[in-house]
Amino acid sequence: MQVFLETVSSRQDLIIERTIEHLYLSFLAIIIAVIISVPLGIYIARKRKVAEFYIGITAVLQTIPSLALFGFLVPILGIGTTTALVALIIYALLPILRNTYTGITGVDEGIIEAGEGMGMTSRQILWKIQLPLSLPFMMAGIRTATVLTVGVATLATFVGAGGLGDIIWRGLQSWNNSLVLAGAIPVAIMALLFDFILKFVEKKVTPKGIKS
Repeated sequence: MQVFLETVSSRQDLIIERTIEHLYLSFLAIIIAVIISVPLGIYIARKRKVAEFYIGITAVLQTIPSLALFGFLVPILGIGTTTALVALIIYALLPILRNTYTGITGVDEGIIEAGEGMGMTSRQILWKIQLPLSLPFMMAGIRTATVLTVGVATLATFVGAGGLGDIIWRGLQSWNNSLVLAGAIPVAIMALLFDFILKFVEKKVTPKGIKS
């Protein structure tokens, strides 16, 4: 423990710098993935014939090993933050897209028919019935994608995008377990913190009427 604390103290500036880089990559990737996946999930929930096509594409992309995906993107996008962001966004798409689709299509048809009987338009049904009822599913997808993204972002160091993976890799190269932990522990804390914040947000935005 003393060796670990000394390592953290001596590398404090580097750890803070890499943590900020890691936080930036993870947060931006999740925001962009949500912007892409939620509207697409709503669209395929209304056009169910094409749902398996879009979900299938994101599923296939996620089966590509993460390090290989980074490697595939380098010849196209070069080395740097852009390559890392694109890879992280690709990995975050599937959980959000699938949960959005599942949540909306899982709303009881009887409730939708009741809304139609009251004269609600399809847009009103979406905003006042389907989205509120599917919100727990959507948030679960976002939370899953966030934890996954924070972990995969450690590989960003291999494309010159920095992050806490740089510290972990330095520790592995020098057989320095304390340095590995100095990079790995902040990653774990960051993932748990993001998950806690999103869980709190989920509770706040979920309508009281559908809370368990």
